[in-house]
Amino acid sequence: MGTSVPQATIIRQAGEGERRWFAGGGTFTMKATSEETNGTLALFEDDLVRGKVTPLHQHPTFEETMYVLDGELLVHVDGEDHRVATGGVIIFARGVPHAFMCISETARILAIQTPALLSFYLDASDAVTSPEQANRPPDFDRLRAAAERSEDIELLGPPPFAPAGS
Repeated sequence: MGTSVPQATIIRQAGEGERRWFAGGGTFTMKATSEETNGTLALFEDDLVRGKVTPLHQHPTFEETMYVLDGELLVHVDGEDHRVATGGVIIFARGVPHAFMCISETARILAIQTPALLSFYLDASDAVTSPEQANRPPDFDRLRAAAERSEDIELLGPPPFAPAGS
């Protein structure tokens, strides 16, 4: 059986990669896409602000790894909340319900999906070409609609956290 490998070596410097506004709030920068890696993985840097929260969800078709580059998250998995700060890592197995919330003023995470299945994220985002586009408020109707069209994510319910700062 053959092994899938990237089409070519990928080198991206700080600030390089397609920047996208995400309907769930915030922006992310694509560092490696599924097309560039022949579907083996997708890699993006996610910029978060205090209170950015995900609904309870699961990924039935891929694993998700999040490495906290800066800041602190509150991560909900298996009915428990865990604080994960700079240098910490979270690896969500397929089908495990989870959610997270940014609890520091800002945070940056590196997210890795294996195998690469970005259709949901691309459907629920737009390319950023100006600061105004990057600073739009979340569009949860668009987020839900993109999830309904996707086999990569299942929204299971609202965020399992009290609002940030409460």
